Amino acid sequence: MTSQPTMTKADSGPGSPGDPGTGLQAGLKNRHLSMIAIGGVIGAGLFVGSSSGIATAGPGILLSYALVGTLVVLVMRMLGEMSAANPTSGSFSAHADRALGPWAGFSIGWLYWFFWVVVLAVEATAGAAILEGWIPAVPQWAWALIVMVVLTATNLASVGSYGEFEFWFAGIKVVAIAAFIVVGGLAVFGLLPGVDSDQAGLANLTEHGGFLPNGPGAILTGVLLVVFSFMGSEIPTLAAGESEDPQRAVTKATNSIIWRIAVFYLGSIFVVVALLPWDSQSIIDKGSYVAALDSLGIANAGQIMNFIVLTSVLSCLNSGLYTASRMAFSLGQRGDAPKAFARTTGRGVPRTAILVSVVFGFVAVFFNYKFPDSVFLFLVNSSGAVALFVWLVICFSQLRMRKIIKAEAPEKLVVRMWLYPYLTWAAAALIVFVLGYMLTDTEHNGRTTVLLSLLVAAIVLVVAVVKQKIAGGRRAEAEAVPADTAAKS
Repeated sequence: MTSQPTMTKADSGPGSPGDPGTGLQAGLKNRHLSMIAIGGVIGAGLFVGSSSGIATAGPGILLSYALVGTLVVLVMRMLGEMSAANPTSGSFSAHADRALGPWAGFSIGWLYWFFWVVVLAVEATAGAAILEGWIPAVPQWAWALIVMVVLTATNLASVGSYGEFEFWFAGIKVVAIAAFIVVGGLAVFGLLPGVDSDQAGLANLTEHGGFLPNGPGAILTGVLLVVFSFMGSEIPTLAAGESEDPQRAVTKATNSIIWRIAVFYLGSIFVVVALLPWDSQSIIDKGSYVAALDSLGIANAGQIMNFIVLTSVLSCLNSGLYTASRMAFSLGQRGDAPKAFARTTGRGVPRTAILVSVVFGFVAVFFNYKFPDSVFLFLVNSSGAVALFVWLVICFSQLRMRKIIKAEAPEKLVVRMWLYPYLTWAAAALIVFVLGYMLTDTEHNGRTTVLLSLLVAAIVLVVAVVKQKIAGGRRAEAEAVPADTAAKS
């Protein structure tokens, strides 16, 4: 493997010396990064997956979201500390390479790439299902192909094109959720003109079996159901390497994560469980947000929510392709992937990394249509726990990286993890606990997800160790040759 990155130069920053091609370029504007940071925590999973969490934990799902949200805030603070000191498109993978060793950067980088190419297939299929419902003349597989091709072209054009698309996608999500919270909140307190909802009210939080109708244990089960909807909060730290002011972008995204989670997740879920009884059948049948809008008598609530979900799906696809390609680019730079991955076009676009990522996305889409209950199910389950693996690696990297930064460039500690190292260890312990609890969960497929994800992680880790040993052997041979030559002379 190549030498580890230093603290003094971002390994894949805009115009970095030594980059193959022209290197990545600073094509993302501050407004792009701001909206990417805000929209990054609002995934389609919030709209689609929240109904099962509510049905499992009742109003107590708020505690599940609060617990996971707190964990994400802590992890993002750690990542922000490292990324503000060394902005790079490799983000936590590059930091792990530096702090823990090449094996760690290789393993978590490829696992993260694998996660996002599977997400491409999941989101493309979800978006195609909505579009087919609107225009049934076009088959679902064709819609999946169309959205993948369009967003691939967007990413290939320039990083600015990705940023502009994501700015508007994220903007629609933000406006939609903000409007939902305002309208729903007014209805909960009986202040919405023209709406007389006999179901809405704070009493829904305590009636119908109480705040925890299924007991305290349901909070942890709820954690398992909502934890993966937070994946994406780390994207701003990858995108910062292509921004006008990387350090400022990372610092701003890190500092704003608390209110973003509080407003968009806790705020919107609070409105849902206050508008309707948690055990309302409509939440399961229609989905939590559609059911909430329907309860207010808003016409075409289902179609409105389908449009918002489609926007979230396209946003996730757009960011997923960007994120996967930048991680592949960083792996290529560090010698952990083919060198072609690190080559860029004149516009600073890693074309090969994008195309390879989208090809694997297309393959996964094919598996989804041909082998949905076997091959594709394996792919989804085996990538399901990667978010927790990434967060755990960030924790251990930060424990080591803080010492490295303080020793080499203490002035770069512009973002600091709170109560270091105690909160870092607490976050790591919570992640391990969640993984352990998942192993006991057979009802929601938690055990299968963890075991298959661990299997894939073990395979990648073995490849990393073997690769490192081979590279070490070659270096030893190269160093031995000059020594032998000198001895003979």
